[in-house]
Amino acid sequence: MENESMPRTLPAVALRGIVILPGMIVHIDVTRKRSQFSVDRAMMGDRELFLTAQHNPKTEDPEQEDLYYMGTVCRIKQVTKLPKNVLRVLVEGISRGEMLRLVKDEDGLEAEISVPDMEEEMSASLRTAMLRNIKSLFSDYIRENDNMSRDAADTIMMSDDLTYVLDQISLQVQLPFEKRQMILEAPTLSDYYETLGMILLAETEIMNLRREISMKVKERVDKNQRDYILREQLRVIREELGEDTTVNDIENFRRSVKSLRAKKEVKEKILEEIKRLENLPAMSPESAVLRGYVETLLALPWDKVTRDRADLAAAAEILDRDHYGLTKVKERILEFLAVRQLTGKGAGPILCLVGPPGTGKTSICRSIAEALGKKYVRLSLGGVRDEAEIRGHRRTYVGAMPGRIAAGLKKAGAKNPLIVLDEIDKVSQDYKGDTASALLEVLDSEQNSHFEDHYVEIPLDLSEVLFVTTANDLAPIPGPLRDRMEIIEISSYTENEKEHIAEEHLLPKQMKANGLKKGQLAISGEAMKLVISGYTREAGVRQLERRLGEICRKAARRVLENGEKKIEVTRDNLQDFLGHEKYTVNPVNGSDEVGIVQGLAWTSVGGVTLEVEVNIMPGKGTFLLTGQLGDVMKESAQAGISYLRSVASEHGIPENFFQENDIHIHIPEGAVPKDGPSAGVTMATAMYSAVTGRKVRADVAMTGEITLRGRVLPIGGLKEKLLAAKNAGIRKVLIPEKNRNDMEEISTEITEGLNIVYVSSMEEVLAEALA
Repeated sequence: MENESMPRTLPAVALRGIVILPGMIVHIDVTRKRSQFSVDRAMMGDRELFLTAQHNPKTEDPEQEDLYYMGTVCRIKQVTKLPKNVLRVLVEGISRGEMLRLVKDEDGLEAEISVPDMEEEMSASLRTAMLRNIKSLFSDYIRENDNMSRDAADTIMMSDDLTYVLDQISLQVQLPFEKRQMILEAPTLSDYYETLGMILLAETEIMNLRREISMKVKERVDKNQRDYILREQLRVIREELGEDTTVNDIENFRRSVKSLRAKKEVKEKILEEIKRLENLPAMSPESAVLRGYVETLLALPWDKVTRDRADLAAAAEILDRDHYGLTKVKERILEFLAVRQLTGKGAGPILCLVGPPGTGKTSICRSIAEALGKKYVRLSLGGVRDEAEIRGHRRTYVGAMPGRIAAGLKKAGAKNPLIVLDEIDKVSQDYKGDTASALLEVLDSEQNSHFEDHYVEIPLDLSEVLFVTTANDLAPIPGPLRDRMEIIEISSYTENEKEHIAEEHLLPKQMKANGLKKGQLAISGEAMKLVISGYTREAGVRQLERRLGEICRKAARRVLENGEKKIEVTRDNLQDFLGHEKYTVNPVNGSDEVGIVQGLAWTSVGGVTLEVEVNIMPGKGTFLLTGQLGDVMKESAQAGISYLRSVASEHGIPENFFQENDIHIHIPEGAVPKDGPSAGVTMATAMYSAVTGRKVRADVAMTGEITLRGRVLPIGGLKEKLLAAKNAGIRKVLIPEKNRNDMEEISTEITEGLNIVYVSSMEEVLAEALA
């Protein structure tokens, strides 16, 4: 039993995360200056020190309420100075100590303490029962704890002193400092016994559960180990029988990495994945996924390139051989090739070919690849709306695969192919992402040298890829994406160009496709022109190729059925092959008329003439517009009549004319929608003619936007409009003065026979158009 003592004052040290029990001998490291001063003060006295634990170990400067009231009076046995101003103190617990008051001075801590008296009266039989019970609990604890010292346990079990047994068990059992503090704060021997007993029961149960968990884990590990050994034995047996390919595949993969033309980082990544594959069971689902990933990485052309063609003349010859016209595209490709030869380097341009369907945008890309000596890959983007189509799927998903760009490089087998992104204006977006935004990195020469594919997970270098995109319309393409591309517009073909294309390319192609030999079919020039003008109406040549294919099929039948050796198609017998003409060109009127003017319009299939009719009728000033006109065209008509009313007095038109008469503007082919501002001068001229009664020349056509003040503004589609005027027999064409520069790009083949007059105001238009 501990003897009761009067209160006394001792140097105090606050402990963090540790509780010292009476009888313990332990080292503590003292780092705080106050605590070190308390140690020094104890060393100068009788070496006794009061140690108590903090509630929160993180408190740096504890007050009395931050400390447990019950601590331990200890004797310092040794003090050692360590580096970084640390004192290592060896102390021995002497007795419990209850802190009555904490004194905190400038240098250290002192505590006024008293030693509690744990003595209580109890019968010998009760003491014996408590002793036996605590030994039984301790025995159970020892059975579950293999780390317990057997000698120390035997010593405890042989003792008959209850206090000694309780103290020794408290010292031997490994407990957290909170439970040690509970033991320390037990006020009587009975409380001491109950507290320690509950702790032993809880610790024994915890160790029992840990043992059960360990046994289950060990069983699983043993089973996995057994399965692994069996699999290894099976693999060896298969190797002996020559049936196992996994080992051979791993070796083949490693040999492929050695011969792979790639950077060191890429090879290291692939080798890591091969090592993972080697350690996986052959029948594991992850093994199949990882094998596909390794095969993809090995198939990509990391640093493998093809040599570009160095002969400019040969490249130009190939481009001219396969396609007629398309001058701008051919010039840009030859410029790129010339720069590459002079500098020995140069990032591939990112071109966007924009034009109507059937003008050869996609087909010339294959010729460009052949002319440059590059591998050719075509990716159709029409209807693509998932970002993963471009960037690939992450490998965590089932059925993941690389994106179309990475797959295209894999297919090409070189890092510098020509990749055609076809129909880039047809991409869309949905909840899975924006495809056009994913293309921003691909088509940016400043960023695509480190293109991240989600599946590959290693940056791909796209800087040497020659990207060519195609589109029918620039409007749907987002601005940032359009800004990254070099736009080359491909306009409609003229009839002369179509004739050349048909004779040099389409007809030989269709004859070969339908089994006709050279000389078995001949189409005269007049017949070819009639096929172009009477049986097709398009900007490109797809319909023309179908019509020629139809002629070839009928010719092939005649060769087989009638035995004809040569079939000639002329203008007279063309109807036997293609039937009646499907399209006719509206000829000019035979004579000058009032209120009828020939306009020019651009459509997706080329240029057309547009006849504007105006009638004046007595009425209340109603203004009628018919012919399925769009909003912009209606506004142009309003601007035209407003201009006429503003200059009515200058041209002898009565002041009340527009209030007493109705004006009706009609543009024939009412089932065809029409829109755009370029018919403004045409409608204004027709209204002026109808109002004044002056005739308009039948051989004059015009195009241009009109303003309220009568100025004529520029228009687009000039080439197609002039071609339509020529086909219709027009002799004089009025075009805006501001379109004069555009005429330099139009060949003389189109303008030959046309009198082009540049106008800048309605006064000039009326002077040229009126008879």
